[in-house]
Amino acid sequence: MTAYRRRLNKGKLKNRLILLLLLLLIIFNFDHIARIFNLHLVSGRLPDEGIKKIARIFYPFPHKEIIEHYAGTYGVDPYLVVAMMKAESNFNQRAISESGALGLMQIMPETGQWAAKQNGGPPFSPEQLFEVDTNIKLGTWYIADLGKEFHGDAVLILAAYNGGRGNVREWLANGTLSTWRDIKAIPFPETRHYVEKVLNNYDIYTKLYSE
Repeated sequence: MTAYRRRLNKGKLKNRLILLLLLLLIIFNFDHIARIFNLHLVSGRLPDEGIKKIARIFYPFPHKEIIEHYAGTYGVDPYLVVAMMKAESNFNQRAISESGALGLMQIMPETGQWAAKQNGGPPFSPEQLFEVDTNIKLGTWYIADLGKEFHGDAVLILAAYNGGRGNVREWLANGTLSTWRDIKAIPFPETRHYVEKVLNNYDIYTKLYSE
């Protein structure tokens, strides 16, 4: 067998293994599989555009124009917004959590009402959170608002979005958290897992969709 054919077969095997990894990701949705995939993606080990096209099936970017519009309006990274949206609802605009959070970005009705009031909008109804434009607008505005309080620290923003800004304030005040990326110190396991998941999504989306 020539060296060329060996390289060709090796490349085919690599692509097949990556495809298998992607299939496991969609079937089982294991976060550790996603992290392994991310290591390959972010390290630049997936140069083939065909593989990226397959990856975009598992990491789609729906409502891209709306996300980019409000991200630009409020000064938020659009890849962070879509990464959060995937973790929050997996792009199900009718999603309802056990705690009552609604829509694409899983906004609590009271948070949505407060955010709508801050934006000077018309009278607010929780049903509006099932509307794509309204949900993305209020969710992105809320991310920006958290960013102002926590000085753009992505870990603190995500922890506050999931675990409550009041809890993050308390963790900062008592020294449980610093302004650094101290993810392992987040007291709530669900919030800690959420932050890790969103940051992993963010890395993948940045690699797949940035020019």
